[in-house]
Amino acid sequence: QVQLVESGGGLVQPGGSLRLSCAASGLTLNTYMIGWFRQAPGKEREGVSCISSQGGVTTYADSVKGRFTISRDSAKNTVYLQMNSLKPEDTANYYCAARRSFCPTETTAGYWGQGTQVTVSS
Repeated sequence: QVQLVESGGGLVQPGGSLRLSCAASGLTLNTYMIGWFRQAPGKEREGVSCISSQGGVTTYADSVKGRFTISRDSAKNTVYLQMNSLKPEDTANYYCAARRSFCPTETTAGYWGQGTQVTVSS
C-alpha cells in the first residue's frame, strides 16, 4: 500500500522557520516527481514547489521563491520543504503529492498525503 506521510507542521511566529517532511512507503520516491501544495481556509489548493525525480530540477511558486527550498533524501525516501521567513499568509494545510515523469498537479497527482498544518501567527 502506497502512503505519503507529511510531518513537521506547527505554530511558528512570523519570520520563523519550519521544515516539512514527506515520507513515502510502498513506493520509491526517486522514481517520482514530488510536489508540495497548500490550502488555506476558504481557498483552493495551490502548488508551492516541485522537485524532479533525481533532484536536479526544482520549481517554486512566486509567493515562496527565495524563502522555501525543496530537497530530497533518497536514502530516507523522503522529500523536504524548508520554509524560512514565514509570513501569516503562509498559513495553510500543506500536502505532498507524487507523480511519475511530470510535476504533479491538482488533477494529475497519483498519490497524496494527508497534510500537515502550518500556522504562522504571533
